[in-house]
Amino acid sequence: MATRAYRAQRRSTRSDATRERIMSAVRELLAEGSFHESTVEEVADRAGIARATLYQHFGSRLDLVDGICDTFAVNPALLAIRETVELPDPEEALADTVSNCVRFWSSEDAILSQLYGVSAIDPAAKDLVDRQRADRRGEMQRLVRHLHTTGRLRSGVSERKALALLLVLTSYETFRELRAAGLSDRELTKSLGETGRTLLLSGSRSSAGATGGTRPA
Repeated sequence: MATRAYRAQRRSTRSDATRERIMSAVRELLAEGSFHESTVEEVADRAGIARATLYQHFGSRLDLVDGICDTFAVNPALLAIRETVELPDPEEALADTVSNCVRFWSSEDAILSQLYGVSAIDPAAKDLVDRQRADRRGEMQRLVRHLHTTGRLRSGVSERKALALLLVLTSYETFRELRAAGLSDRELTKSLGETGRTLLLSGSRSSAGATGGTRPA
């Protein structure tokens, strides 16, 4: 029993290592801007493995992009967003969510710039971009609900409008535009955070509490 378990563990370790080599190859090709023109065979060559070995892990280019999406899912900034959208302090929730969005876009910019750039002509890239947008929309909806239920959503700003504003503030397209304008990540975070507070939040914590209901006499 122990010998079988050891052999199974070795196979699993080798399999994980092979998968990592494949993902590294995909990332290299994306960073070079040539992945959308590459075949599965060329990815296998870059990874230094046989084509049949690659097909044991990924059956198509779409599966390879799925694999990249899986690596995004464990990015620390993306994991942090899932926590920060519901921080007890709504102002901190907004600020930290915006900050972590910038951190995520920045950490994956070399890869995402290629995927977003070819999403109109590459079905695999389009699928990743669409899923990423849907995931971000879900997290921003959670943040909007949090701002609303805590009474911190600015008067006159509906939840629908708040969501639209957040989607603009936290989008990859906004990140790229401001980067192109010469803003650093720190400047981006500050500018987007201040804009978010101005457009979305009520004036202060105390005033939000005062509007939250009738106080007992």
